[in-house]
Amino acid sequence: MSEAPATPDPGRDHARRVGAALWIAGVLEFVAGMIVAQSAWSHPPYSLTQNVISDLGAIHCGPLDGRTVCSPLHVVFNASLIVAGLLLLGGLALLRSTFPRGRLARIGIGLLAISGVGAIGVGTLPEDYFLPGHLLSALLAFAGGNLALLALGGAMRGDPRWGRWSLYSIASGLIGLGALGLIVARAYEWGGVFSAWGEGGIERTIAAPIFLWLLATGVLVFRFRDHAPDAAPRERPAG
Repeated sequence: MSEAPATPDPGRDHARRVGAALWIAGVLEFVAGMIVAQSAWSHPPYSLTQNVISDLGAIHCGPLDGRTVCSPLHVVFNASLIVAGLLLLGGLALLRSTFPRGRLARIGIGLLAISGVGAIGVGTLPEDYFLPGHLLSALLAFAGGNLALLALGGAMRGDPRWGRWSLYSIASGLIGLGALGLIVARAYEWGGVFSAWGEGGIERTIAAPIFLWLLATGVLVFRFRDHAPDAAPRERPAG
């Protein structure tokens, strides 16, 4: 027999929209927090290529790993990162059923949750307060987030609801993981284009695919039609 037609579920539709809105809000408030914290720097000016993102959250002024840091509004940055992690987790809890079912999707959802926890850890443990915890949190955020994009992109393959979003997700994860490999290898010390790109530029190439994916996926999911079936196939009626 043919599949039973999908029926609208107002509760699920509302939860989906709220979850998508949380992701969108999380990215926007974090970007705003970075801009505000960056605007407070004066001497020396903040560099998008030579300063890492976490310099905005450093709580002391002075030399740090070969850089001079001084972020008067570090509280704003750290708070925005913690909020972004919480909104990622909250949105994920509401959007779980939107993604395809299966082991690969479950792995992706778990990795994305790890990334959110890592973001909270980075904001809670500034680099000049407890460096080991900060670095571990950053690794969880960066590696977990980009691996999640690969896993979710793989789970979306062949799902008509997601279409080419699978390719976008996989490409985003590969870009982020490639940049993560470069920063682990300290490519910014190799000279040439890598030095010009800088540690900060490479780090932003790790983080950007995750935040852009969260923002774009939030917009996409928010616009899903109310009567669209759940990403997971429904069981056929007996008979």
